Amino acid sequence: MEPRGLSGKAAAAWLRAAGSRQRADRCEALAEQQELFAQQTSQQLHLRLAATHRRAAASHRSSARLQEAYARRLESSAAPTEPPPSFMSVVADACGTDSAALALLGSDQSQLAVAASDGLSRAAQDLEYVLGEGPCRDAAAGRCRITAAGPAIERRWPGYGPAVTELGFGEVVAVPLETPDGCLGSLAVFDPRPGIARSAVFTEVTDALVRTVLLGPDADPELYGGTDHRDTVHQAAGMVSVQARCPVDDALALIKAKAYADGVPVNELAQRIVHGQLRLA
Repeated sequence: MEPRGLSGKAAAAWLRAAGSRQRADRCEALAEQQELFAQQTSQQLHLRLAATHRRAAASHRSSARLQEAYARRLESSAAPTEPPPSFMSVVADACGTDSAALALLGSDQSQLAVAASDGLSRAAQDLEYVLGEGPCRDAAAGRCRITAAGPAIERRWPGYGPAVTELGFGEVVAVPLETPDGCLGSLAVFDPRPGIARSAVFTEVTDALVRTVLLGPDADPELYGGTDHRDTVHQAAGMVSVQARCPVDDALALIKAKAYADGVPVNELAQRIVHGQLRLA
């Protein structure tokens, strides 16, 4: 059971960090063992196994750093009445920015859930959700890093591009969250510090997210309370479907179009529908 309160959440994060460091130590010990076998037998298989263990160790150490940073941020959180810091704010910091968002995507690249470090990155993910185009979708579909800056953003995404630059972003990098069997989604980073986009930091962070946060022994796909599955939007779509006597998919498209046309967050518009303050049919 997750400890209650900020101090309990911080303690849990410290424990996850310690577990990640222990797993990193074990992986490094296995790598050293395989390297010794390679020297003794001259077989390349042992070197390949050693490299695999080294990569796993690096991933676990990256996860430990994320958890330690999260624990420190929880411990230094201001007033207990304020919302606790999000785990994604730590991910953003590790990626050299204030704005980062993680999108879990379906096989058709539809957005199943989203977690963001701040309001601007959340708004950018809402744009992808509403418009059906953007860096997270492209990174997951192509299983590759997507980078766009300046005018290239608007050229690449005719709908999303102008809207996201209006938020003030001049560069976006998206990296797929790959697994051996597929892709869970993508991590999008907005306006990273100069040089970060060309470094290996995104690979390290995404490996840590996949191996230990989303799928590993300490997995929590909810990102410790920071994930939005858009339940309110789906509830609103069901209501509009009944009111307009149309399929739910059509109702959802209508909600997205209305939100985009009115320039309001899709969740906010959905809440108005659910609370009876707005009818679309």
